[in-house]
Order: sequence, then C-alpha cells, then structure tokens
Amino acid sequence: MYDKILVTTDGSTLSKKAVRSAIQFALATGAQLMVLHVVPRYPVSYFEGAVAMSPDELARTEKVWSDKGQELVDGAVRLAHSAGVAAKGMIMTSDLVAESIVSATKKHKCDLVIMASHGRKGIKRLLLGSETQHVLTHSTVPVLVLR
Repeated sequence: MYDKILVTTDGSTLSKKAVRSAIQFALATGAQLMVLHVVPRYPVSYFEGAVAMSPDELARTEKVWSDKGQELVDGAVRLAHSAGVAAKGMIMTSDLVAESIVSATKKHKCDLVIMASHGRKGIKRLLLGSETQHVLTHSTVPVLVLR
C-alpha cells in the first residue's frame, strides 16, 4: 500500500502524536518511515522582527536550533526502530516549511505524508499561516492530518 511515509516533527505535543501514529501506520503497512524536521532561519531584518545580532551570534543560534531539531529526529528514529520500523531522519533548513515538506516528499519518493495540525483559526491562522494547509494544497501524494 505505502512504501515510504514522511512524518514531520517540530517537537510539539501534536507532532509527537503524529510521529507515534506514523510509526504504528508504518508498522501496519510495512512502510519505511522518513522523519523530517525543518529548521527555520533566524530573521535578520528589523521588518522580520529580529533583534540585531552579530553573524557569530546568528550562527550559534541557528546551530542550537539545528541541534535541537536533530535531537527530535534522532529520538523519533530510535522510537521507530524500537517498534521494528525502518526509519531515517533528515533536517532541512528553510523559512519555507511547507515547501520543504513537499520537496522532501518528492526527493525521497514518499507516497504518504503524516503531519499534525495545530488547528489555528481566525486571525491566528491569517497571521501565522497554515503549513498544513499549504502542504495539503501542493502535495502530489496523500496527506494524513492529525489533531
């Protein structure tokens, strides 16, 4: 049915639930699991809401974010392996989270995406956007959204 499943994680309670569900789904279907975390870049202009930082400070901050993302991915891969599911982790750095998810899906030839939705509504959704909605509308493979 499915050969490769991409699951996204951001460390939130909902994404942890998505990872656990993806592991169970992969186990049931015999699929390989690809675990993805997208690390955002630190905003560098005043208009993006950034505080002025030196290039070294920016690099250190982004490294901390990347290291944290790697910990999330490694933990999800270990959890999958302990359940008997073949899994690989990956980190991407981009401000375009949804595009990164769609790109990783194509690059790794995944045939299903599993991700959580925070369920923002109203002004929060308008201001913060919906990565899940963007993936749903741009993905060429099925997307399973968990809440």
